[in-house]
Amino acid sequence: MYEQRILILFYLQKARINKRKQCPIICRITYNKKRKQFSTGLFIEPENWDANTQVTNEVQINNQLELLESEIRAAYLKLKVSGNPFTTEDIYKEFKGETIRTNYGIIEYYDKILSKKQKLIGKEIKQSTWNKFYYISNDLKQFVKWKYGKTDYLLRELNMSFIEEFEYYLKTEKNHKQITANKALQRFKSVIRTAIGEQLINRNPFYAHKPKRVSKKVIYLNQKELRLLETMPIEQDRLNKTRDCFVFCCYTGLAYKEMAKLSKTHITKGFDGMLWIQMTRDKTDKLISVPLLPQAKQIMYKYSGENRKTLLPIVSNQRFNSYLKEIAAIVGIDKNLTHHMARKTFASTVLLYNDVPMEIVSELLGHSSIKITESHYGKIVQKKVSEHIFKLNKKLGK
Repeated sequence: MYEQRILILFYLQKARINKRKQCPIICRITYNKKRKQFSTGLFIEPENWDANTQVTNEVQINNQLELLESEIRAAYLKLKVSGNPFTTEDIYKEFKGETIRTNYGIIEYYDKILSKKQKLIGKEIKQSTWNKFYYISNDLKQFVKWKYGKTDYLLRELNMSFIEEFEYYLKTEKNHKQITANKALQRFKSVIRTAIGEQLINRNPFYAHKPKRVSKKVIYLNQKELRLLETMPIEQDRLNKTRDCFVFCCYTGLAYKEMAKLSKTHITKGFDGMLWIQMTRDKTDKLISVPLLPQAKQIMYKYSGENRKTLLPIVSNQRFNSYLKEIAAIVGIDKNLTHHMARKTFASTVLLYNDVPMEIVSELLGHSSIKITESHYGKIVQKKVSEHIFKLNKKLGK
């Protein structure tokens, strides 16, 4: 592979001849196709300068130029040995003895932050959160190699073009959907914000970047489909148990991880005399309290006599979703049934379609912000309003 080398050139700046008819000798450093030039502080008559050999007929000046070149090359070698990416400007600063800001590569710096985050697992962040940042590290490494043919790219040269090309790569080469690409860029952006805070970058490369909007269509079971799922006879025991767990979550809104760890200790009697599920949501660490509606209570009692740690008969998430495909075919539901659809059904069919206010829906789902709930389920509320207005129009039209 071609190795970038430093080029040092001395030349006269003839446009700035002084009263003694001498010109300043300029030094130009070239590295990685970038130049840095500065005055050496030495002056000489133009006729005494040989542009080809870059020497004069004055031994003292020649010695000083040789010393300058030697010091520049020493600065270059010092930076080269460090193993960190560097620029022509850094060579000049090292030569001048100025403090050089650490010139991280993007991947080098990202891995540094990743290493710090790893020590916070179980203290401040979850393993699953760290994993998501780790996957982006791999994507960045592959992208820099794919786009630039390098193993790294200077952090301080990060710009809007790099971000747009990375997004393009995620969608075309990695086949990520827009929402996945947005999340990857969001995590990458958080690392870059840290770099800005450490003054490793002078400007925010994400300043003008706006994530492309993703229209989220909430897929859920309507009242008819939910009722059909609850009542349709199913012979296989494994499918029956999976169906019960799914329906339980349709009336509680529990995500798979919460359902999988749900135990009797999470069932409490509230001030209102009702039974409530009280537990911490795995994704947000937020305490959730969900009332046990009659349908969920019935399923809980059905399995209460069995000797197990968990409240419900649990299988792996992958197997659970696989069984749901079989159930959908038996019942005749033409939708891609997954466990997460139960949570959406709870929010939509069970709560919003029964006029439960959005802020309560947000609380029961354990969302960190009501804006998240509104962004997901706002259109459902609009549809509900439309149905009410339609009925009102019929009444007023009589």
